[in-house]
Amino acid sequence: MAESAETDWVSRFADEVIAEAERRSPGKPIVCASGLSPSGPIHLGNLREVMTPHLVADEIRRRGHECVHLLSWDDYDRFRRVPAGVDPSWAEHIGKPLTSVPAPPGSPHPNWAEHFKAPMTAALAELGVVVHAISQTEQYTSGAYREQILRAVRERARIDAVLSRYRTKQVEEYFPYKPYCELCERDLTTVTAYDDMSTELAYTCECGFGETVRLAEHDRGKLVWKVDWPMRWAYEGVVFEPSGVDHHSPGSAWIVGGEVVGDVFGGERPIGPMYAFVGITGMAKMSSSKGDVPTPADALEIMEAPVLRWLYARRKPAQSFKIAFDQEIQRLYDEWDALGRKVAAGQAQPAELAAYRRAVSTAEGPLPVTPRPVAYRTLASVVDITTGDPDQTLRILRDVDGVADLDEARPRLDRAQRWVDTQMLPDQRTRVRREPDHELLGSLGETERESLRLLLDGLDAHWSLDGLTTLVYGVPKLQAGLAADAPATPELKAAQRAFFALLYRLLVGRDTGPRLPTLLLAVGADRVRDLVGP
Repeated sequence: MAESAETDWVSRFADEVIAEAERRSPGKPIVCASGLSPSGPIHLGNLREVMTPHLVADEIRRRGHECVHLLSWDDYDRFRRVPAGVDPSWAEHIGKPLTSVPAPPGSPHPNWAEHFKAPMTAALAELGVVVHAISQTEQYTSGAYREQILRAVRERARIDAVLSRYRTKQVEEYFPYKPYCELCERDLTTVTAYDDMSTELAYTCECGFGETVRLAEHDRGKLVWKVDWPMRWAYEGVVFEPSGVDHHSPGSAWIVGGEVVGDVFGGERPIGPMYAFVGITGMAKMSSSKGDVPTPADALEIMEAPVLRWLYARRKPAQSFKIAFDQEIQRLYDEWDALGRKVAAGQAQPAELAAYRRAVSTAEGPLPVTPRPVAYRTLASVVDITTGDPDQTLRILRDVDGVADLDEARPRLDRAQRWVDTQMLPDQRTRVRREPDHELLGSLGETERESLRLLLDGLDAHWSLDGLTTLVYGVPKLQAGLAADAPATPELKAAQRAFFALLYRLLVGRDTGPRLPTLLLAVGADRVRDLVGP
């Protein structure tokens, strides 16, 4: 089913891409594309480079069209710098293709590129993103682009003329192909001569090596980026490919490539929206081996795949958004669960419904879901309070939501557990008191003692999440002589806050903590009586 084009950005692009593909290459599979460089951790901002065409390609497939989503791994790019936390001796590899650089110390992967490709590949599979992956190392070294390289070199004056319109300074002699040195494997080379008839190319390297090769047979080099990208558009017949903000400034590869692709390679630039920044809130802890940027794999440790998909599906590419690693993830999950209820009740708006459907399924079928989606904030509180003890966790979840087996609450339960383990700061963790605070209990006035008696007297009759919610909010109402459904006044709210703070001090030794109904269920009625009773 195609959603309203007036409300859903994915459907609008799918309409446009299908029409454009029919104009360019009637009857052929439609090609959408992404490109990623495995030069380091592939972060959640990079994921937008893949998710945007994935959602469009998936919509096209849902409509019954043949569509391929190419993922070009730019693993033949040069190694530019040694990141923090890696042995400084890796500097000797600067200038080599990423596939010729050893993987970071301790990695099981054969080279630098494969080390950073692996977690992204696994994350995409978990997200239901189907791609046809292409290694640019394999493409270049196999000679797949040989004719395109020779054409670019023949047309170097035409390319130079395009580039010169955006340059602030002139270059002596432009050459669009960069050899990797046969001896040291680095790209610290300078082309010193080229013969168009024989395709003989001479180069020297900073390492002291030099040689003459026939470009028609040479497979150890690559086109410079502003030529490489449009060459691939033409070679692959790409109809849709997004790009980041940095690619849309004057003289950028996107702008220049739009001219080069037609003038030199006889192709057309893809339909390509610019996508905006993806921010992060509250990363509390990161592995030094990963650097300081959270990856899709990091996000999938603390949230389910449909929720992460939803974040990308519900915002137009030009809209920035943030992904929460802090307490905001609980609010995000509340919003997600509320949307699920709206969809189930047939009350979702068209754009909401479209984004939800794209989050929970693909053209290949539905993604895994949690059978009993207990509120994320409740799960986080429970695993925090119980320190993950499965028997205690099941006891509480049985009381909260009738969960009979912990597998019913998975994988969401495991994500909440991981969030508590990796993202909660030590001073945010909940530690239930081992012994009653006798000093505090002895200092209480009669009004406070009465509030505690009313709570304890009502525990058994209200022992459920909803019941305890009614009870803890209702005790101050009873003391004020108000009905249970009395509206909140400033005075009543102040009394409720004071009552809540007293309970927190008695139960966990501080003024705040998890939601009280959840906390009470987690502590258990007998222990509540021990800690709160006179």
